[in-house]
Amino acid sequence: MEKPLLVTDFLDRARKYYGEEEAVVATTGERFTYDELGERADRFSAALQQRGIEKGDRVAVLDPNTHYHLAAAYGSMQLGAVHTPLNYRLTPDDFAYILSDAEVDAIFADYEYADRIEAIRDEVPTETFITNDADAVDGDWESFEEVIEDAGTDYDRPEMDESDVITINYTSGTTGDPKGVCRTHRTETIHAYLITVHQEITDDDVYLWTLPMFHVNGWGHIYAITGMGAKHVCTRGVDAEWIFDTVVDEDVSYMCGAPTVLNMLSDHYDENDGDIPTSGENDVRIATAGSAPPEATIRTVEDEFDWYLKHVYGATETGPLITTSDAKRLFDDDSSARFKIKKRQGLGYLGTEVRVVDEDGNDVPRDDATIGEIVVRGNQVMDKYWNKPEQTEQAFNDRVEGYYHMGDLATVDDNGMISIQDRKKDIIISGGENISSIELEDTLFEHDAVGSAAVIPSPSEEWGETPKAFVVPDNGDPEEPGVTKEELKEFCEDNLAGYKVVRRFEFVEELPTTSTGKVQKYELREQEWEDEDQMVGQG
Repeated sequence: MEKPLLVTDFLDRARKYYGEEEAVVATTGERFTYDELGERADRFSAALQQRGIEKGDRVAVLDPNTHYHLAAAYGSMQLGAVHTPLNYRLTPDDFAYILSDAEVDAIFADYEYADRIEAIRDEVPTETFITNDADAVDGDWESFEEVIEDAGTDYDRPEMDESDVITINYTSGTTGDPKGVCRTHRTETIHAYLITVHQEITDDDVYLWTLPMFHVNGWGHIYAITGMGAKHVCTRGVDAEWIFDTVVDEDVSYMCGAPTVLNMLSDHYDENDGDIPTSGENDVRIATAGSAPPEATIRTVEDEFDWYLKHVYGATETGPLITTSDAKRLFDDDSSARFKIKKRQGLGYLGTEVRVVDEDGNDVPRDDATIGEIVVRGNQVMDKYWNKPEQTEQAFNDRVEGYYHMGDLATVDDNGMISIQDRKKDIIISGGENISSIELEDTLFEHDAVGSAAVIPSPSEEWGETPKAFVVPDNGDPEEPGVTKEELKEFCEDNLAGYKVVRRFEFVEELPTTSTGKVQKYELREQEWEDEDQMVGQG
């Protein structure tokens, strides 16, 4: 027997079985049950339909992690319209490109960000503009609350197929224009099933939204948390003190956070000498992704906060999540050896084929030394790039036909657990030797005076390339960093092979990052190589 896999099933299930249970804790102080969230979504569906939105039309949502985002997303998808979440940290020019590229028909924008849309509204095809505070926004914007109040709850839900595109998530565009990642009902649904299993989501979870909802639909949590009937605790930003307070006050059991968020929490904890509560009655687990957090950070989260950390990995194109280091049979919860395993990107998710292949497309040996590129095949992987057939073809057929190519270089250990060594563009080729910038960053982070660091290849007449570290001092002051460049070099000499030692340093106030905390090394590389003809590693 087959039943279509549709993203609308998640809210439908929550309304059916958990209608009277609390669904959302809003940033406004309001609280909504699943019946109430569902009614708001129905009203938004009706309002959009009355404004001419049909199945297949694109509806953008520009919003921090508020209850409006959830209602607008489900309200759009119930019409078969394509949910198109936008990164609220982008510029008006970025929004103009995306809204035009996706041919967005309607947009809901939070009042804090609507001015960036207003600045370019004459340049885009969008015709319907809705915000949650029309009085705070210049221009002709409709009020969300008035719109849904006037619309009523009646709308016609069209017949949908699991192969229909239902979301377009735009990549960060660090190597050119952003690409629209098309995801179907089927890919979204299966990904949500997978994270429900691997992240151990249950109906009594209280989920704190520290991860942007716009980022691959909040790693699928807008579906999984809803479908399981768990509780959403919304946010308008990330503040360490507020997070700790909310974890206690709302009895949070689960959240996600990039390594930069973990560092921020660790710093706040240390500034308070550990004299702050870190949980309520519930045990807390936290998922992190991106580059692996340093072992010191994992130790703080697990041994000091007493939270359980899950390290996961993926990309916008892959759901995102495809692997996990949460392999409990491979480590002892009481042993410090677990930190090395938790740093790894880990094992493939259920039903997900993750391989590390050489340039000829052959699997590398499980020796944890031979480097290859990660490729993946799974039911959660994207359908295509929006209007970019050539890029789609290349992404799936570079080294191995039919696999999405992640662009990450990794090794595989004897358990089959992968460990990223670098991005293809970030590997440093010095005197013919491959050097992992991640290994160097992890080493530097162990120094007490280093708050964070990014290592890139720097031009060298002798070696072609040599590592250079951009260091944010732990005290935040690049003029008086509390450590000298020579001392950092000596620290590297004590902890790294000679050819890997970092000999060039630059102290900075901050590193360029994406909205999800990933360091944008391409900006540093462009700055470092602007006077050179080409990079040795072609990064």
